[in-house]
Amino acid sequence: MNSAERRPSRRAFLGAAVTAGLAAGCHAASAPDTETRPGPVPPTGIHQAGITTPQQPQPHLLIVTADISVAPGPLLAELGRRILAMAAGTDARLLGLPAGDLTVTVGVGPKLVRARDPQLPGAKDLPPAAHEAVAPSDRGGDLLLQICASDPLVPPIAAAALLAMPGVRERWRQSGARGPHVPVADGVTAPRNVLGFIDGIIGPHTPAEQQRDLWLPGPAPVAGGTIAVVRRMALDVARFAAMPTAAQEAVFGRRRDTGTPLSGGAIADGPDLGAKTPDGRYLVPADAHIRRAHANVVGAGLMLRRSYSMDTPAPGLLFASFQNDLHTFTATLASMEAADALLPFTTTTASGTFLILPGFDEHRPLGSTLFPA
Repeated sequence: MNSAERRPSRRAFLGAAVTAGLAAGCHAASAPDTETRPGPVPPTGIHQAGITTPQQPQPHLLIVTADISVAPGPLLAELGRRILAMAAGTDARLLGLPAGDLTVTVGVGPKLVRARDPQLPGAKDLPPAAHEAVAPSDRGGDLLLQICASDPLVPPIAAAALLAMPGVRERWRQSGARGPHVPVADGVTAPRNVLGFIDGIIGPHTPAEQQRDLWLPGPAPVAGGTIAVVRRMALDVARFAAMPTAAQEAVFGRRRDTGTPLSGGAIADGPDLGAKTPDGRYLVPADAHIRRAHANVVGAGLMLRRSYSMDTPAPGLLFASFQNDLHTFTATLASMEAADALLPFTTTTASGTFLILPGFDEHRPLGSTLFPA
């Protein structure tokens, strides 16, 4: 992506709603009516909003990464103040739009973490991987903003207000939208992706699982945070769609219509990886995505995955995973690279890992546990 593409034009800005609507399956992308507009999501607490709150993720997402050339402490503190004002509906930079269920989740890149303490979680860079075509300007970064809302106009306006600070230079951005919510378990839903399959079914959904695999433990200065991996992936939708349904299901290891594993059971059930047909073939193929990414196969924890579909610059997936150990993601990706039938349909075009900062409030500035404000 060249510099002109990284600077949002008026056409790109006005097209944000259209892009989001197409990615969600050509559903209307207008702001919710007053009667149905979702309520605010509190931005304060032990953890930042936008990861497990709200429980059902908003339909529209904007990811922005940037470099910073100023001290991170004061910048992060100011970001936190702006986020609090936006969530409260008192920031004029939202141009009169109600914030609704806006959430802004802020992370910092490995370079900033290493400068603070190279032994801290989040200090390691994400290594390059197979099936990538990532320009240097689309890899890494010092700052991550994950902006989510039900109104597709809110994220780009919020991003403009948050990034308008000295010493901040944008690297890349990408918007996406979630398809219709499919019930998975009590209080848990997952969307369909642009390949037609339900995405993000398995994850650390219970408080115990989240404590074990999602949140960074205390009393370190990163307690309450987590590690994010963000990737923009182009998908060869045309080639995948040309395959018979059974072949598509073999790639994922799940039924396309219901999301249930090919080994049987309910959608939320883990696959029976040992189940075989009478003639000895695995019901879940050896190279199926659900097998290659399975925590027991990988030997790592669970990832909380948030996948949003996109249709520009190419049909694909805007992927974010949250875990308290980067090894969870890198080990999963290594298992997939060894023999995952889904990977040949993907090309990663932007990538990075970020330490999601602990929660904050009016008296505890964003980032203050790591960087003096």
